[in-house]
Amino acid sequence: MSFFKNVIHFYLPLQIFSDYFNMEDIKGYLDSLVEKNNTKAFIKDDPVQFPHRYSDIQDIEIVSFLVATIAWGNRKMILNNSNKMLGMMGKSPYDYVMSDGWKNLEPDKCVHRTFFNRDLIYYCNGLKAIYQKHSTLEDVFDCNHDTWRGIQNFRDLIEAANGATSKHISNPCCDEPKKGSACKRLHMALRWLVRDDGIVDLGIWKRLSPKDLMIPLDVHVARVSRDLGLIDRKSNDRQTVELLTAKLRDFDANDPVKYDFALFGAELM
Repeated sequence: MSFFKNVIHFYLPLQIFSDYFNMEDIKGYLDSLVEKNNTKAFIKDDPVQFPHRYSDIQDIEIVSFLVATIAWGNRKMILNNSNKMLGMMGKSPYDYVMSDGWKNLEPDKCVHRTFFNRDLIYYCNGLKAIYQKHSTLEDVFDCNHDTWRGIQNFRDLIEAANGATSKHISNPCCDEPKKGSACKRLHMALRWLVRDDGIVDLGIWKRLSPKDLMIPLDVHVARVSRDLGLIDRKSNDRQTVELLTAKLRDFDANDPVKYDFALFGAELM
């Protein structure tokens, strides 16, 4: 293992790790990256900083899902645009949603990349409909520990409120799982809301457990995972999320998604 750490120090390319090291070695490497990245210092440069600004559960929920929805692309741009989006919602995003503040938005104004005010209107309208029946979004995700079904419920309720689907809320295709999206941004919001180690993630939801979570899979995490030999499937979809999460559960059955910090960290090397 000491040799493994020395090789890592000299930045051995990830894609040949699996040729030289076994899964125990790779687990040790990933554990070291979790320890390095899952710290309070991580928060200030990550979108997770935004839900940390709030104390009321509804505000935290709304901010988690909205910020996660626009968390793709350049990190500096994500942080700047999240700041602007939340700034126009005032002190309480929940009050903003429930008082119809979003109805005054100019639909064609850009929020972040391909996410426009019309998409924010869509989201807010759906959130209001849910909160009119539930005191917390956790109710929607309370599906016998099935996060995919929770995402499906969430998506279906927002679609019903608007009478249309949105490309910004991914489809897990619970009726046909082989066609399901990876739902990366939704799984990231769930990580923030459910993981409860008291460091980076907020862990305000208790009906789901960290062991129920799925890895937020994007192109970077997928590439690192393939280079490490954790997966070999080429598509970045629901099936690959399930395969990778199953492998990470071999490393930690109670908290597989903590390795999001490691796979992210490996990408930055």
